[in-house]
Amino acid sequence: MDDMTIIRSILLFALAAVAEIGGAWLIWQGVREHKGLLWIGAGIAALGAYGFVATFQPDPNFGRILAAYGGIFVAGSLVWAMVVDRFRPDRWDLIGAAICLIGVAVIMYAPRATVAAA
Repeated sequence: MDDMTIIRSILLFALAAVAEIGGAWLIWQGVREHKGLLWIGAGIAALGAYGFVATFQPDPNFGRILAAYGGIFVAGSLVWAMVVDRFRPDRWDLIGAAICLIGVAVIMYAPRATVAAA
């Protein structure tokens, strides 16, 4: 995988994280904070957008993409909480997120042998 493909993949993961985490947050605000149906509807739309973003990843394997995204979601959720909700993660939160991101790198960007078509 070349550098531009990796950069594109990382940007797509970041966009997916904003859509999914933001969508879930909007629904949370609409329901738990009683902000109403517009917030909930915006959250549903953002979650739908997240579903489309993954389809643009260069790797053709849905399971690999979704597994790797799990690590992005963990780290992204902590970043969202820090920025939006002023949450202060402790060192264990940060260590756990770093482990997840290492897992993402291994799953998505480790060199793989290519299989020739028969």
